Amino acid sequence: MNKIFLTLSLALMTVFAASAQDVTGKWKTIDDETGEAKSIVEIYKQNGKVYGKIVEILNPAKKNAVCDKCPGADKGKPIEGLVILKGLEKDGDEYNDGTIMDPLNGKVYKSYIKLNGANKLDVRGYVGFSLLGRTQTWSRVN
Repeated sequence: MNKIFLTLSLALMTVFAASAQDVTGKWKTIDDETGEAKSIVEIYKQNGKVYGKIVEILNPAKKNAVCDKCPGADKGKPIEGLVILKGLEKDGDEYNDGTIMDPLNGKVYKSYIKLNGANKLDVRGYVGFSLLGRTQTWSRVN
Protein backbone atom coordinates (compact mmCIF):
# COMPACT_ATOMS: atom_id res chain seq x y z
CA MET A 1 0.00 0.00 0.00
CA ASN A 2 2.83 2.39 0.86
CA LYS A 3 4.49 1.71 -2.52
CA ILE A 4 1.27 2.57 -4.37
CA PHE A 5 0.89 5.80 -2.40
CA LEU A 6 4.53 6.73 -3.02
CA THR A 7 4.21 6.00 -6.75
CA LEU A 8 1.02 8.09 -7.04
CA SER A 9 2.62 10.94 -5.09
CA LEU A 10 5.68 10.97 -7.34
CA ALA A 11 3.49 10.87 -10.45
CA LEU A 12 1.40 13.83 -9.22
CA MET A 13 4.50 15.86 -8.32
CA THR A 14 5.90 15.21 -11.79
CA VAL A 15 2.67 16.40 -13.42
CA PHE A 16 2.57 19.56 -11.30
CA ALA A 17 6.24 20.32 -11.92
CA ALA A 18 5.80 19.87 -15.66
CA SER A 19 2.74 22.13 -15.78
CA ALA A 20 4.51 24.80 -13.71
CA GLN A 21 7.31 24.86 -16.29
CA ASP A 22 4.98 25.49 -19.22
CA VAL A 23 4.61 28.86 -20.97
CA THR A 24 0.84 28.51 -21.29
CA GLY A 25 -1.35 30.44 -18.90
CA LYS A 26 -1.94 34.08 -18.02
CA TRP A 27 0.91 36.57 -17.79
CA LYS A 28 1.03 40.17 -16.58
CA THR A 29 2.88 42.38 -19.05
CA ILE A 30 5.16 45.04 -17.66
CA ASP A 31 6.16 48.14 -19.62
CA ASP A 32 9.96 47.93 -19.83
CA GLU A 33 10.26 51.74 -19.92
CA THR A 34 7.88 52.73 -17.07
CA GLY A 35 7.80 49.51 -15.04
CA GLU A 36 3.98 49.68 -14.89
CA ALA A 37 1.72 46.67 -15.38
CA LYS A 38 -0.14 47.08 -18.68
CA SER A 39 -2.20 44.01 -19.47
CA ILE A 40 -2.85 40.32 -18.98
CA VAL A 41 -1.90 38.09 -21.91
CA GLU A 42 -3.13 34.53 -22.12
CA ILE A 43 -0.64 32.23 -23.83
CA TYR A 44 -2.11 29.10 -25.38
CA LYS A 45 -1.19 26.33 -27.78
CA GLN A 46 -2.98 25.77 -31.07
CA ASN A 47 -1.97 23.27 -33.77
CA GLY A 48 1.43 22.73 -32.14
CA LYS A 49 2.29 26.45 -32.00
CA VAL A 50 2.07 29.06 -29.25
CA TYR A 51 -0.06 32.21 -29.38
CA GLY A 52 -0.78 35.03 -26.95
CA LYS A 53 -3.95 37.10 -26.68
CA ILE A 54 -4.55 40.22 -24.61
CA VAL A 55 -7.41 39.23 -22.31
CA GLU A 56 -7.39 42.29 -20.04
CA ILE A 57 -6.12 45.86 -20.19
CA LEU A 58 -5.23 46.99 -16.68
CA ASN A 59 -5.52 50.77 -17.20
CA PRO A 60 -9.26 51.59 -17.02
CA ALA A 61 -8.76 54.64 -19.28
CA LYS A 62 -7.47 52.38 -22.08
CA LYS A 63 -10.01 49.53 -21.75
CA ASN A 64 -11.80 50.48 -24.99
CA ALA A 65 -8.70 51.28 -27.05
CA VAL A 66 -8.57 50.03 -30.63
CA CYS A 67 -5.55 49.16 -32.73
CA ASP A 68 -5.66 51.93 -35.34
CA LYS A 69 -2.13 51.24 -36.59
CA CYS A 70 -2.32 47.43 -36.70
CA PRO A 71 -1.74 45.77 -40.07
CA GLY A 72 -4.26 43.75 -42.05
CA ALA A 73 -7.34 42.26 -40.41
CA ASP A 74 -6.28 43.52 -36.95
CA LYS A 75 -6.64 47.18 -37.97
CA GLY A 76 -9.42 48.87 -36.01
CA LYS A 77 -9.99 45.90 -33.69
CA PRO A 78 -10.20 46.36 -29.92
CA ILE A 79 -6.81 45.80 -28.28
CA GLU A 80 -8.47 43.72 -25.58
CA GLY A 81 -8.93 40.36 -27.29
CA LEU A 82 -6.17 40.93 -29.86
CA VAL A 83 -3.73 38.09 -30.58
CA ILE A 84 -0.27 39.70 -30.34
CA LEU A 85 2.01 36.62 -30.16
CA LYS A 86 1.72 34.34 -33.17
CA GLY A 87 3.20 31.09 -34.39
CA LEU A 88 5.96 30.40 -31.86
CA GLU A 89 7.42 26.89 -32.01
CA LYS A 90 9.19 25.02 -29.21
CA ASP A 91 12.94 24.79 -29.70
CA GLY A 92 14.65 23.35 -26.63
CA ASP A 93 14.04 25.69 -23.68
CA GLU A 94 12.54 28.50 -25.74
CA TYR A 95 9.83 29.17 -28.27
CA ASN A 96 10.84 31.02 -31.42
CA ASP A 97 10.18 31.56 -35.14
CA GLY A 98 7.07 33.57 -34.34
CA THR A 99 6.06 37.20 -34.21
CA ILE A 100 4.89 39.75 -31.67
CA MET A 101 2.90 42.86 -32.49
CA ASP A 102 3.04 46.10 -30.52
CA PRO A 103 -0.60 47.26 -30.52
CA LEU A 104 0.44 50.84 -29.71
CA ASN A 105 2.29 51.36 -32.98
CA GLY A 106 1.12 48.36 -35.05
CA LYS A 107 4.66 47.16 -35.71
CA VAL A 108 5.29 43.43 -36.02
CA TYR A 109 8.60 41.99 -34.84
CA LYS A 110 10.22 38.57 -34.87
CA SER A 111 9.92 37.08 -31.42
CA TYR A 112 11.00 34.41 -29.01
CA ILE A 113 9.96 33.64 -25.46
CA LYS A 114 11.69 31.71 -22.70
CA LEU A 115 10.80 30.85 -19.12
CA ASN A 116 12.98 32.58 -16.56
CA GLY A 117 12.11 30.38 -13.58
CA ALA A 118 8.59 29.08 -13.01
CA ASN A 119 6.84 32.45 -12.81
CA LYS A 120 8.75 34.79 -15.12
CA LEU A 121 8.70 34.85 -18.90
CA ASP A 122 11.26 36.70 -21.02
CA VAL A 123 9.60 37.99 -24.18
CA ARG A 124 11.92 39.35 -26.88
CA GLY A 125 10.91 41.27 -29.98
CA TYR A 126 13.54 42.07 -32.58
CA VAL A 127 14.28 43.10 -36.15
CA GLY A 128 16.66 40.95 -38.18
CA PHE A 129 18.93 39.43 -35.52
CA SER A 130 17.84 38.82 -31.94
CA LEU A 131 20.60 41.16 -30.78
CA LEU A 132 18.68 44.08 -32.31
CA GLY A 133 15.64 44.24 -30.09
CA ARG A 134 14.31 44.49 -26.58
CA THR A 135 13.16 42.09 -23.90
CA GLN A 136 10.29 42.40 -21.46
CA THR A 137 9.85 40.14 -18.45
CA TRP A 138 6.26 39.13 -17.78
CA SER A 139 4.99 37.67 -14.49
CA ARG A 140 2.71 34.65 -14.21
CA VAL A 141 -0.81 35.38 -12.95
CA ASN A 142 -2.21 32.76 -10.58
